[in-house]
Amino acid sequence: MAAPTHAVHVANIAPTTNQQHLHDFFEFCGKITSIDFNADAKSATVHFEKPSAAKTALMLNGGTLDGSALTVTSDVTYPDEDENHEDPVSQSDKPRAAVAAEYLAKGYTLSDQILQRAIDLDNKQGISKRFLSYFHSIDSSIGSKALGPDKTISGKVQETLQAATQQAKTVDEQRGITKTAHDYYTKALASPMGKKVYDFYTTTSKQALDIHEEAKRLHAANKATPATTTETSGEKVQGGDPAAPPAAGV
Repeated sequence: MAAPTHAVHVANIAPTTNQQHLHDFFEFCGKITSIDFNADAKSATVHFEKPSAAKTALMLNGGTLDGSALTVTSDVTYPDEDENHEDPVSQSDKPRAAVAAEYLAKGYTLSDQILQRAIDLDNKQGISKRFLSYFHSIDSSIGSKALGPDKTISGKVQETLQAATQQAKTVDEQRGITKTAHDYYTKALASPMGKKVYDFYTTTSKQALDIHEEAKRLHAANKATPATTTETSGEKVQGGDPAAPPAAGV
């Protein structure tokens, strides 16, 4: 018996939009299991593996794809979390503001109203415990390897900003972090913008401007690193693609 899916209905699709365009657009929300595309009616039903992914997709109502403002609706109200908490961290676990930033970084058009919708969802639901655990583990595990036990990347960056007296030592340590950091998150945490990045992904206090700033960082990271695609949970995974950083399937 097939596992249940969680669907959203998409209308007002542009004549130039095909099924692959729809897949590319909605995969930022989470793993897609199938798409029922009706080219004649300019409509589609997108089926997601997780209810949280469908809920994120509904946030995109009014988002622009191929020049057309999509209408995204659903017949049901989706919960934010899955019952199974043993799954690895996935794209659908990310803060909605982070997902919105990925859309902007890829060149899609989202209104500030949609960005505010993402912020409101984060405020209402909080940041996924699985995502927070993952993010903190990156900060501490990479920090420990580069700097020593109980050290974090974000903490070291803050120390560096507050006390620039040990410049030579700081440069050596920074090289250690850079050598160990292989994905967007760890590199961003080790940058001068590390505290802002840390706060963006771990707190719910954001503004639309913060999403635009994160989108710029993601876009710059994408340009700086050759893109690769890795199979994990069915999403693009970063080797340069900001849509989903590293091997944990985020």
